[in-house]
Amino acid sequence: MNFKVSGGKSEDGVVFGNAYDKYGSKNPIVKWMMNGFDSSLEQFVAQANPETIHEVGCGEGFWVNKWNGKGKTAVGSDFSHDVISLARENALAANLRPEVFNAKSIYDLKPGTDNADLIVCCEVMEHLEDPERAMKVLQSLADKYLIISVPREPIWCGLNMVRGKYLKSFGNTPGHIQHWSKKSFIRFVGKYFKIVEVSSPFPWTMLLCVPYDEK
Repeated sequence: MNFKVSGGKSEDGVVFGNAYDKYGSKNPIVKWMMNGFDSSLEQFVAQANPETIHEVGCGEGFWVNKWNGKGKTAVGSDFSHDVISLARENALAANLRPEVFNAKSIYDLKPGTDNADLIVCCEVMEHLEDPERAMKVLQSLADKYLIISVPREPIWCGLNMVRGKYLKSFGNTPGHIQHWSKKSFIRFVGKYFKIVEVSSPFPWTMLLCVPYDEK
């Protein structure tokens, strides 16, 4: 199946989706990195064992479509109408339901309509102007678990510079306006959620969390 990606386009001045199909890449280094990310995410989802999943910042819908294809109940949201259109196209191409995808900013999500057993928010926080406000929204949505990840800095920028990318911005990926080391991200998320487990698939930090009032 030809998975459609945004190709680095932007909407309202914000880059959305994936610049290229990293899941279909033949590059051995990219494949190794994505295998590590995928393994960590799948392990955390298995631990959470949710009945419902909402991926906040779902991009072109790779994971939501994959989960629904395995019989899970998953929905996805993203601020970009264009990337949601791609997610719906990808769902139709896989004979899955396109209506599970909705164009909504993370700031506009509401409990009662957008909550789920498991909230997944991967590769989103580094793009946000107000991550503190976003974390409060995620608190209101996660009924049982949260999985959240960001690029690990300064490793991420360093890797970009090694491969000759974004040199004028010292390796910073376009659209990344927040930067966390592993330690600083754990400290940041820990203000809002109890961290159950930490995974470090190179070059990311990924956390499995539960609400502080969870027994």
